[in-house]
Amino acid sequence: MSPNPAAALVAAELTKTYPAGRGGPPVRALDGLSVSVAAGTIVALLGRNGAGKSTTVKILTTLARADSGTAEVAGIDVSRDPDGVRHAIGLVSQKSSSDPMATGRENLVLAGRIQGLSRSAARGRAAELLARLDLADAAGRLAKTYSGGMARKLDVAIGLVHRPRVLFLDEPTTGLDPEARAAMWAEIGRLSADEQTAILLTTHYLEEADRLADRVAIVDAGRVVVEGTPDELKSELRGDTVQVELVAGAAHAVAVLERVPGLGEVSADGTRLRARAESGAQAVPGVLAALDESGIAVASVTVARPSLDDVYVRHVGREFAEEAAA
Repeated sequence: MSPNPAAALVAAELTKTYPAGRGGPPVRALDGLSVSVAAGTIVALLGRNGAGKSTTVKILTTLARADSGTAEVAGIDVSRDPDGVRHAIGLVSQKSSSDPMATGRENLVLAGRIQGLSRSAARGRAAELLARLDLADAAGRLAKTYSGGMARKLDVAIGLVHRPRVLFLDEPTTGLDPEARAAMWAEIGRLSADEQTAILLTTHYLEEADRLADRVAIVDAGRVVVEGTPDELKSELRGDTVQVELVAGAAHAVAVLERVPGLGEVSADGTRLRARAESGAQAVPGVLAALDESGIAVASVTVARPSLDDVYVRHVGREFAEEAAA
């Protein structure tokens, strides 16, 4: 991703290597990663666990130092003025930042005081955020009594209490049920639009990146392999995706489909075959005939327009579902 000098966040060519553990080789967590986020936009770093997303966030939030590369957040150099960066950003990490034995209101007032707000300003901001995130009725309850969705909303409120210019959301909806996740998506979208906050979101949910992000950067092996708007990335893949689920694995199934006219980019993952076709509906009869003639039993066939999963396969070479579970 080409750095944008006018962006609220600019990182260029970040590298980070962790020492070897238990006699193994050093781990190259970042290998020249670059990213930029403009004010009022959401950029999603999309990739499997271990791809380098969380390491990027740690460096940009001053929790770790890069081996090389440069980064500025809110116009502040991360390595030269880490204290300045900490006052300019908000961070919602994978682990909750709230005190379970304090109320929601107490958590927010304390966070505001730590960030330099006066007592009255902290109380006012706490009330504003509790109302905005639909937590006002639970303001006096201990945080330990909150549901998972409520607890994550409180974490977001804590990250926003001092009106940061840049907000980091590191896997913000992991572990939430679908209803709570959808509610969180709505809040994140409103935050970016209403407060013009630059948001860097790390996620391993394809739907989350597709729905929320203005731009998506797919991260693999510590670097950005492709970036663009979700629509741009999907539009690069012409035609349809044809997916075939076999009754049982067949070693020669890929070779069979590669001989079907009009099919391309054939790949296999266990009993699942994937291919690209200009017209998936027209390709299906030929696919079924070729597999049947080869004695390969088919359980189901589906045709779909390009998705971020297809983009991931194109640029990383593996299905995202497999990678996210790694």
